[in-house]
Amino acid sequence: MYRIGQEEIEAVARAIMSRNFFKINDAGKEVMRFEEAWKKTVGAKYALTMTSGFAALSSALIGMGIGPGDEVIVPAYTYIASALAVTATGAIPVIAEADETLTLDAADVEKKISSHTKAIMPVHIQGFPADMTAMKRLAAKHGLRILEDACQADGGMYQRRYLGTIGDAGAYSFNYFKIMTAGEGGALVTDDRTLYERALIYHDAAAVAFFGDQLDGVTQPLFGGAEFRVSDLTGAILREQLKRLPGLLSDLRRNRDTLAALTCGAGKAAQAPSHDLAGDCGTTLALRFDTAEACRAYQAKCKEKGLGTTVPIDTGKHVYTNWTQIMEKRGALHPAMDPFRMEANQGLQMDYAPDMCPKTLDYLSRTLYVGINPDWTEEDIDRVAAVMNS
Repeated sequence: MYRIGQEEIEAVARAIMSRNFFKINDAGKEVMRFEEAWKKTVGAKYALTMTSGFAALSSALIGMGIGPGDEVIVPAYTYIASALAVTATGAIPVIAEADETLTLDAADVEKKISSHTKAIMPVHIQGFPADMTAMKRLAAKHGLRILEDACQADGGMYQRRYLGTIGDAGAYSFNYFKIMTAGEGGALVTDDRTLYERALIYHDAAAVAFFGDQLDGVTQPLFGGAEFRVSDLTGAILREQLKRLPGLLSDLRRNRDTLAALTCGAGKAAQAPSHDLAGDCGTTLALRFDTAEACRAYQAKCKEKGLGTTVPIDTGKHVYTNWTQIMEKRGALHPAMDPFRMEANQGLQMDYAPDMCPKTLDYLSRTLYVGINPDWTEEDIDRVAAVMNS
C-alpha cells in the first residue's frame, strides 16, 4: 500500500451510513461509479469490479470460451494466480520464458504455440510493460486471444495506451500490495461485448439475474459460474484511490528516474532493459548484473548499510519452480475436476520440469530490485544513492 487516508475513511463511512452498501442499490452506487470512472480512465468499453485479480483473470478466460482441451501460454515469472486462473477453467497453462525485461518472451511463445493454444497471457510484472507489439503480432498470425495480466500494473502504459486495454481483455488487482488498494479487489476490462456478457454472468452467477437491471441488453444465455461480487465498501475506497493514482504514478516514476540517474551507467550498476520505460509504473528500479554472484555481492553491500533490496529469484510463488500445484499437476481436489487428469487435455503441453525455463532463472538470479517510495524527498533519494554507490 502506498497512500491511503482520511478520504478513504470518509468514503467508507458514506457507504455505511447510506445503509445500503450491497453492490446493487439506489444509494451511493459506489461500485458502479468506480467502474464508470475506471473505464473512462483506461479507455475501455466495459469494466467489472471483482474480488481479486484472479477473479478477473478467470472470468476473462471463461468469457473467451476457454476450457478443457485448450492451452494458455503464461510466463515463467508471474504470481501463481496467473497459472491457476487457467486451470480454474479446465485448461492447461503452458509455461514460456521471460525475456530480458522479465516479461513474456515473444520468441519462446511462438515456439510453444500448438494447435491447442487459444490464448496468450502477457504479465506486466512489477509494472514492467510486456512487449505488446510482439504479442499482438503473434495473436494475429496464429488466431489467438490476448489476456493481459496487469495485476501489478494499475495505471501503467505501453506506447501511450493503458496496460490491460491492448489485448482482448485485461485484469487488474487492488489488493493490499498493489498500486491502488482496497485491501482486496480486482477488475476486468474489455471492448468485446460477448466476452463482457459472459464474464458478467460468470463472476456473479448466483445473483446477477436477481438484482437490478444487470442483464438488460445481455444476449448470452445464463450459465453456472462463481461469485466474485464486491460491496460498495470496496467501490467507495477504490473511487478515492483512483483519484490518487495520477499523482502516485508521477511521483513513483520521478523518484525511480532520479535514483537511476544517480546510480546507473558510467561504470555503475546497469539498469535492466524495458519495453517502455516511460510507461513502466515506477514501483521498482531493476538492476542487471553480469553474474548472480555480482548481484548477491551488491545486495549484501546494500543490506550492510541498511538498504533492503530483492533478488526476484527469491520471490517464492512468483517463480514457476515454486508453483507447487502446477509443477505437481494437482489442478483441483476432485480428480474428475482436475484439468491435468481430464481426457480432453491428454497430450497437451504439461511436461513441466524445474529446468524448463533456464533463461528466466538466469535473468531472475542476476537482477536486483530496489523498491521506490513515492514519498521520498530529494534528501531521501540522495541517501539511498549514496548506499548504492558506496
